[in-house]
Amino acid sequence: MATEPLFVPFDLATVEPDDGGPDPARVVKGNPRTRTWLIEERDGDKIYSGIWEATPGTWRVVYDEWEYCTILSGVSILHQDGTEAPRILRAGDTFIIRPGFTGLWEVVETTRKTFVIHLP
Repeated sequence: MATEPLFVPFDLATVEPDDGGPDPARVVKGNPRTRTWLIEERDGDKIYSGIWEATPGTWRVVYDEWEYCTILSGVSILHQDGTEAPRILRAGDTFIIRPGFTGLWEVVETTRKTFVIHLP
């Protein structure tokens, strides 16, 4: 009987990335493209983890999910609706976005992050 490993490295060489982009109806500026390396899916597809990368551009975001992120490289700006001060995100920044967050995700320099998402 095979058992699944209890330690799972984020090894991009072993995962085929999914290329895409934000919904064109949500794009505000540019032509951002994304790549996602999905490392793990758990709990009946309610928990996802991996690495995400996006090229410059700006699009509207609406979070129904809970997400934990660490920026690995690049610069992005997160603009939350109803607030005046945007959040500048750089390598080393770690944060949580809770369900109900709406605003703009602006990629200034191609940004790469690790993520863990929990769907409701």
